[in-house]
Amino acid sequence: MDFLNAIVALSNFVVIPALAYGSQLALGALGVTLIYGILRFSNFAHGDTMAFGTMVVVLVTWAMQAAGISFGPLPTALLALPFGIAGAAAMVLLTDRAVYRFYRAQKAKPVILVIVSMGVMFIYNGVTRFIIGPEDQRFADGERFIISARDFKAMTGLDEGLAIKSTQAITLVTAVVVVALLFWFLNRTRTGKSMRAYSDNEDLALLSGINPERVVLVTWLLVAALATVAGTLYGLDKSFKPFTYFQLLLPIFASAIVGGLGSPVGAIAGGFVIAFSEVGITYAWKKVLVYMMPGPLEPDGLVQLLSTEYKFAVSFMILLIVLLFRPTGLFRGKSV
Repeated sequence: MDFLNAIVALSNFVVIPALAYGSQLALGALGVTLIYGILRFSNFAHGDTMAFGTMVVVLVTWAMQAAGISFGPLPTALLALPFGIAGAAAMVLLTDRAVYRFYRAQKAKPVILVIVSMGVMFIYNGVTRFIIGPEDQRFADGERFIISARDFKAMTGLDEGLAIKSTQAITLVTAVVVVALLFWFLNRTRTGKSMRAYSDNEDLALLSGINPERVVLVTWLLVAALATVAGTLYGLDKSFKPFTYFQLLLPIFASAIVGGLGSPVGAIAGGFVIAFSEVGITYAWKKVLVYMMPGPLEPDGLVQLLSTEYKFAVSFMILLIVLLFRPTGLFRGKSV
């Protein structure tokens, strides 16, 4: 019985939260790796692209709720998601036309584009905070839990309860659907194959008649969609605060680099590596160990390696280790 309680506690506080967080990071990292693999620069504005798209979702959600429109037990934000994707797409395409296109025409070095993207990042962040404010905004509605800890205890008779939030389940299902659609698009459609060819060898792709402007356009559209979905799922699971998405840039980049920059599969794997590392290292393991160990060996302290305040430091440490010993990442992406 104690073993089952330990498994439930581990699932409740580590496995399920890390799966949801890993899905959110994986979607964010996919956007970063698409930009790096196809447009060949590290887009530091990606976190604030997520924030901008999510802000549009939040505003449309509020408008729908005020109009009495809901999605039943599911969050109304899922109905507002297409509007957020359209808003983020308009923003990134406008930015590309006004800013990035000039530097592409000049054949600017990637480091120049990185610096430019940092400027874009601050502009996005300022615009988002000006429109919606810097405070936490909650926009989740519908059923909060699929199963609550109290119901689980009543059903099983265990001391530990398993609580599964609806947003965690929605995150996992949405991530699987989005990733499947992305891989189908990249591997099965003509445009997707053109993007892969352009990523592998730009000069050969141009000689083959591939339109580079079309590739750039589709890439930005995909990035806007991935960023908005990832940002919305994160906001539903936690809460929406513009500065939080600025902070998320580190674990997202760490996920992309750990998996292998330019590798979509690597971005997904890296997202879960970072998520499980952050959650596992900052979790207080006392409850699980009390169930697993005999009385005399039960720990007195929390058995917590790092406080939750330092969770982003975990991403940074893993990122440094990977850059030192395997700069191409787990799936041999492009070297940083």
